[in-house]
Amino acid sequence: MNNMYKVFLIKYAEIAIKGKNRYVFEDALVRQIKYALRHVDGKFSVIKQQGRVFVETDGDYDYDEAVEALSHVFGITGFCPCVKVEDQGFDKLAEDVIAYVDKVYPDKNKTFKVKARRARKNYPMDSMEINAELGGKILDAFPEMSVDVHNPEIVLNVEIREEISYYSEEIAGPGGMPVGTAGDAMLLLSGGIDSPVAGYMISKRGVGIKATYFHAPPYTSERAKQKVVDLAKEISIYTGPIDLHVVNFTDIQLAIYEKCPHEELTIIMRRYMMKIAEHFAREDGCLGLITGESIGQVASQTMQSLAATNEVCTMPVYRPLIGMDKQEIVKISEKIGTYETSILPFEDCCTIFVAKHPVTKPNINIIKKSETKLADVIDDLMEEAINTTETIHVVAD
Repeated sequence: MNNMYKVFLIKYAEIAIKGKNRYVFEDALVRQIKYALRHVDGKFSVIKQQGRVFVETDGDYDYDEAVEALSHVFGITGFCPCVKVEDQGFDKLAEDVIAYVDKVYPDKNKTFKVKARRARKNYPMDSMEINAELGGKILDAFPEMSVDVHNPEIVLNVEIREEISYYSEEIAGPGGMPVGTAGDAMLLLSGGIDSPVAGYMISKRGVGIKATYFHAPPYTSERAKQKVVDLAKEISIYTGPIDLHVVNFTDIQLAIYEKCPHEELTIIMRRYMMKIAEHFAREDGCLGLITGESIGQVASQTMQSLAATNEVCTMPVYRPLIGMDKQEIVKISEKIGTYETSILPFEDCCTIFVAKHPVTKPNINIIKKSETKLADVIDDLMEEAINTTETIHVVAD
């Protein structure tokens, strides 16, 4: 437990330029902060005040857990643990701030500046006077410190409101926009590295995430399915709860394997995956699909292949990784905590039915002609796959 900081000042960037709609984004941010803190030990209230958002604590709370929770809320660019005190005059404030500096910075051989913000205009000193007077008292208390107004090691912020807050640390948030401000989209989630990153990146722009996973028992194990559930749980730390549709895709894959040219297997399977994902996207009120595709990464992700899979969709398909190389994607997956799960050796359905020599520049007309060989079975198989889909409501622990 940490008793020193009773308030977190929440900082945001893009929300501040939203004009008349700003309150919508601020309210969404407040909701997401409350949701993120729901399991943290302690009592919290989230309030908007004079263009600021504050998280206030009541009594003891778990500081480290609170910091961890806030660092996963999209829309927060940074947050500052604050000490909050009643206004008992400037001398008492200076005494408190000196005690704070003494505790937080054992090594006093540092440069600093005071940065006051007087939101309460009846305070007897203006911002410049507070900066000068408080800076002087800190120098008197700690002669080894020195003032640097241009590039200080410590910026001591003081905010004068009905109560007074001061802070000198800013913890980075993930940035972006609050989830829920941009509608929902359907993520095609596999057990690989790419698709969880794609979901994270689109959600960072305020989009709520639903997901569809294509399961192929007995060719894929329950461990493979659990791996995907675990990945959904890991990204839900950022995105909020995810409804995960687990589609039994085995019979469709077998029919494609039996009736269609093997070099076209992956493309044709991807086309039916997109159709099924779009079905659930419409049911769930989504505004688009999300995939983890990157141009040229594998045979099914050439420009021609992407055009062939896109052709079956009427919804927009968002591909946030489209111009990234693998190392860039891996770096993000490590940052968001999905990488170690993604590399577990449990195959997803895509890797079982892989052609030895897949077509890299498919012709849509030829693909459609191959798909006519499925005409007598595919409607029933699609209906069966949709009707037997299991939906799992995934929530972060």
